[in-house]
Amino acid sequence: KDYCFFFLSFFRVNPTRYNVQLYIYDLSRGMARSLSPIMLGVWGCMHTAIVAYGDEFFFGGEGISSCSPGGTMLGPPDTVVELGETEVSEEIFMDYLSSLGESTYRGDRYRLFEHNCNTFTNEVAQFLTGRSIPSYITDLPSEVLSTPFGQILRPILDSIHIAPPGGNVINGGRNM
Repeated sequence: KDYCFFFLSFFRVNPTRYNVQLYIYDLSRGMARSLSPIMLGVWGCMHTAIVAYGDEFFFGGEGISSCSPGGTMLGPPDTVVELGETEVSEEIFMDYLSSLGESTYRGDRYRLFEHNCNTFTNEVAQFLTGRSIPSYITDLPSEVLSTPFGQILRPILDSIHIAPPGGNVINGGRNM
């Protein structure tokens, strides 16, 4: 009996849990839905961010950035998806983001179709909760590129680096 009490005391029975949300923004503000049947076959141009530990985290042409939730020039999100809870501490999470920001998610590695904000939020969501973001978001690039108009636009769209203003770039574990 004493052994069981020691074991449960040593390994916290109720670790701290943090809520994790996915913020979804339609950068086209509904225009993609209007033009979609004619040209691209998609319903939006989605930017996503992870909200955890009281901050919003996203990836764009500047690298990984953070701000207060809804604090970019995009304003409040169009949709909020509850991804669940995490037991990962904020300190471990910030170390993880710092590592990603120095390697995989540096600003110069941003690619609109292959390595973007949605790729980032999907990876971070899996790290924090073990869950992916909705496939209707992660599948958008391939849906666009599967259309003739998407193929025509690809060279132009590849040159676009989305970096919502209003965030602090995360680098080396520090906000800059």
